[in-house]
Amino acid sequence: MALFQLTVFFIVIYVLESLVIIVQNILVVAVLGREWLKFKRLSPVEMILISLGICRFFLQWTSLWCNFYSYANPNYALWKFGIIWEFINLIAFWLTSLLAIFYCVKVSSFTHPLFLWLKRKLVKLVPQLLLGTLILACVTMTPLAVNYSINMQLILQDHLPRNHTLNKKFHSFRGYIFESYRLFTLVLPFLLFLASILLLIASLVQHREQMQHHDTNMRAHSTALRSLVIFFILFTSYFLTVIISYVGSIFDKKSWFWVWEVVIYAVASVHSTSMMLSSPTVKRVLRLQCYGLEAA
Repeated sequence: MALFQLTVFFIVIYVLESLVIIVQNILVVAVLGREWLKFKRLSPVEMILISLGICRFFLQWTSLWCNFYSYANPNYALWKFGIIWEFINLIAFWLTSLLAIFYCVKVSSFTHPLFLWLKRKLVKLVPQLLLGTLILACVTMTPLAVNYSINMQLILQDHLPRNHTLNKKFHSFRGYIFESYRLFTLVLPFLLFLASILLLIASLVQHREQMQHHDTNMRAHSTALRSLVIFFILFTSYFLTVIISYVGSIFDKKSWFWVWEVVIYAVASVHSTSMMLSSPTVKRVLRLQCYGLEAA
């Protein structure tokens, strides 16, 4: 009875976290969408953020559907929705990395010719990069989708006579290859994100040290560095929770299932808040709404 009550508690927390994430991303898409309808333009950062908002909205609904269906039917493999979740999650990873790369190129003070060239070209390239992100995710997920389909066919044909020892070895080897590939699809965009954030932090620290000799106000630099560190910690935490959920068999157990989902989406919720507040437009609208409520 106590275990059941604890499970219900974590399910409620997970649902509340999911609702928070969904509302956050609806707000981002609504605010930036209204901005686009009003002025017929969006900044490169806002284009990435509205894409991320749409992506995370569908990601969370897919998570809700997959988790409740698989928990209620543990013996039924809902592989099609699972691959959809992985596909949308991969797009979200690439978009977050793209956002970090954009900030790195535009804000950093490096004078390398490659950085100077990217500063001129990146603004115009953002729409093409967003389309390229979608195409790259489609190409990357195709082998995993084929593997999932093959697994389902093998499960359906499990009753047919065959060499079980040879089949088990082949299945284990194929599983190892595809699980490694599955992890690689997330590690690659994370490494790009990591490199971009570390380069940007190094650039800001270097610029901050130079400005100290001129008695310049360091408040803006300190705020920027603090925001970058928080951004880095949150996305890294989300990356680690997803990776652990892939490779940690203990969290597949029914008693731990909702606990781990709460951990993952607690991090995702805070990270989503950080992303939402990185848009000056969204912050301005929230500030106006808060002032309106206070005035009322």
